[in-house]
Amino acid sequence: MAFIEITTLNSREVIKGYTGRAVHTGTTTLMYWTVEAGAAMPIHNHIHEQVAHVLKGKFELIVEGEIKILIPGIIAVIPPNIPHGGRALTDCELLDVFTPEREDYKF
Repeated sequence: MAFIEITTLNSREVIKGYTGRAVHTGTTTLMYWTVEAGAAMPIHNHIHEQVAHVLKGKFELIVEGEIKILIPGIIAVIPPNIPHGGRALTDCELLDVFTPEREDYKF
């Protein structure tokens, strides 16, 4: 068991406007994002299942061409290898949960 204060984790700007802090459990990565209003995540895909959750703000998510606006209390479950991306409509705090772990987010 571990107790982790998120603000003590290493952070990195992964792409312009997206700064993340990661927790890895051995099977899952939890990625806490601070995203600047207007910052865009290009359409991409990966082998990981992803659950996207807006903690604060408003985020436009595109999954396989379908656009949804996410606000706190709405999550998106994105299966592996499905094209997705989006942009922050306001300053946002996001939590993405990935399984299996994201090796590229180990920093």
